[in-house]
Amino acid sequence: MRNDSSAAFAAPSSVFALAQVPVSTGEASPICLGLASYTFRNFSRAQLIAFMKQLNVFALNAKDVKDHLPMDPQEESTALADYAAAGIKLHAAGAIYFPKDEDADIRAKFEYCKRAGIGVVVAGDPAPETRPRIEKFVKEYDIRIAIHNHGPEDKLWRSPLDVLKAVKDMDPRIGCCIDVGHTVRAGTDVVGAIHEAGPRLFNVHMKDLTNLDSKESQVTVGDGIMPVRKMFEALISTKYEGFVDLEYEIHPEDPMPGVIASFAYMRGVLAGMGFASKGLTENDETAGSCQNFEL
Repeated sequence: MRNDSSAAFAAPSSVFALAQVPVSTGEASPICLGLASYTFRNFSRAQLIAFMKQLNVFALNAKDVKDHLPMDPQEESTALADYAAAGIKLHAAGAIYFPKDEDADIRAKFEYCKRAGIGVVVAGDPAPETRPRIEKFVKEYDIRIAIHNHGPEDKLWRSPLDVLKAVKDMDPRIGCCIDVGHTVRAGTDVVGAIHEAGPRLFNVHMKDLTNLDSKESQVTVGDGIMPVRKMFEALISTKYEGFVDLEYEIHPEDPMPGVIASFAYMRGVLAGMGFASKGLTENDETAGSCQNFEL
């Protein structure tokens, strides 16, 4: 394991303990940790909720996968009631795709997020011609759009720098979701990208790689070579107010061991920086734009 913090764990039991109870060595961290529901894409909403309770993570970036957050209004309402009963708060949705430059299609997706009280839409691959129409709905709904970069395979949004170039003259509520793995695979300095994005950074998808050129090299956060501490330092320096959402894409049939270890590592990095890890807890009355999340 790489040593860019004081986090270390010698056995699975200690990993579990770290994941269950955030280490507190000082003031509360400005970094809020959350979970991308895509991590548990092969599991039902009930299982997802149980996993989140086990992880002591109550901030969710939800996706319409399995029954996590269905687009159907009635089914969505049932899901929202389940999350509320479990103390889970939804801060973002996505990735949501915008393939059609049509009011009806775009409005349906903004309504979906409005019903859920979600303030950030993580947008996957919006076509260039849709951007002016999306901007219109951003202004109408006051919901932010975070365009998600998808690395060298993406013809439009390889890097967050491509996103920033495209949206620089648009409404300030249109910005980016930095997927740290796809960013480095695109040859972009992820720490520099965080600084460049500044106030247009609305969401971060966290993962780790052992080879910065290989999508297939994803590992548990802490077992690769991603500069986790430097990324956290950059987010703090730029006064980032969103969430760092773990998006653990490997081992889809049994992700929990890697997810536990990833949260333990990130919490350990924050502890090594002198912070208590911050995220929503079951009884939290703060957080959200991380610190100002409406409960």
